[in-house]
Amino acid sequence: MSTKRIGFLSFGHWGASRGSSTPTAADTLLQTIELAVAAEEIGIDNASVRVHHFAPQLSAPFPLLAAMAARTSRIELGTGVIDMRYENPLYMAEEAAVADQISGGRLQLGVSRGSPETALNGAHAFGFVPPEGMTDADLARHKLELFMAAIDGAAVVASDPRMTGVSQGLAVQPQSPGLARRICWGSGTRATATWVAEQGLNLQSSTLLTEDTGVPFDELQAEQIQVYRDAWKAAGHGWEPRVSVSRSVMPITTDVDRMYFGGERGSEDQVGWLDGGNARFGKTYAGEPDVLAEELAKDAAVQAADTLLLTIPNQLGVEYNARLLETVAKHVAPAIGWVPPAERRLQPTA
Repeated sequence: MSTKRIGFLSFGHWGASRGSSTPTAADTLLQTIELAVAAEEIGIDNASVRVHHFAPQLSAPFPLLAAMAARTSRIELGTGVIDMRYENPLYMAEEAAVADQISGGRLQLGVSRGSPETALNGAHAFGFVPPEGMTDADLARHKLELFMAAIDGAAVVASDPRMTGVSQGLAVQPQSPGLARRICWGSGTRATATWVAEQGLNLQSSTLLTEDTGVPFDELQAEQIQVYRDAWKAAGHGWEPRVSVSRSVMPITTDVDRMYFGGERGSEDQVGWLDGGNARFGKTYAGEPDVLAEELAKDAAVQAADTLLLTIPNQLGVEYNARLLETVAKHVAPAIGWVPPAERRLQPTA
């Protein structure tokens, strides 16, 4: 297994609620950039953002990722996830390549068919209506195919001989070599995990699984990861994929932490009905750092994955979340096998 990494995942909420440090969209955008800078200084490996449309949350990731890239030099930059139903795949390929070039090849881009949302047929309002006989999910996967071909340099349009003097295929520009191996698909089931492996994509799995077999969340997610790795090996892709999972991890070290998250202690998985079937939601880990370290060390999926993304309460501000990340980095993450980047470089290679 590759080096264990940790990162943060911001949902990017804003609103003028009591105690909010992000009353406006500008506050959320600028603070996300600042948190990426602070996280890099702490030694965190990844700064990722959620993408939601028609909601007071982050929605247009590429300008934000480019700004984060321009202010940092080492930290990976990602999404969890971009809803392909809303995307023009060729324009997205151009935007992704631009952001990746600015970052020096640090994008770890999570995409998917999207999650449940408040908008009714929201992607249709963007002009993306599936042809007859095709579902929104089918269209999302078709767009993924076009996007992957485009970032891999495939010709996607013919040249105009009147302008070029020849008839040949043209690829979108710019290209960013290596980006195709840094695309993840967000999977909520074991069946989708198999499909992701067959496509040669990295796997991203969140705190929600859209199936339930009665076993604890971490065990079901670990099974999903194993199914993915087995399918990857069978497909014979010839390179090592990445697997990331996300968790809500809230270390309690101050009275402020206790006020916000003390009620989450001892929380359990939740099972509910979502999109026409049972779904299992992972619990929140809240407690003293030594307790969290012990609990996460027993989390089967956290151990099986190579990247752990920590969902953060972004409305509590940069200072609060930087302290949260630093506490996890110093007192919790070592229990799951994480080593700070500076020490990693000093370790002998196999």
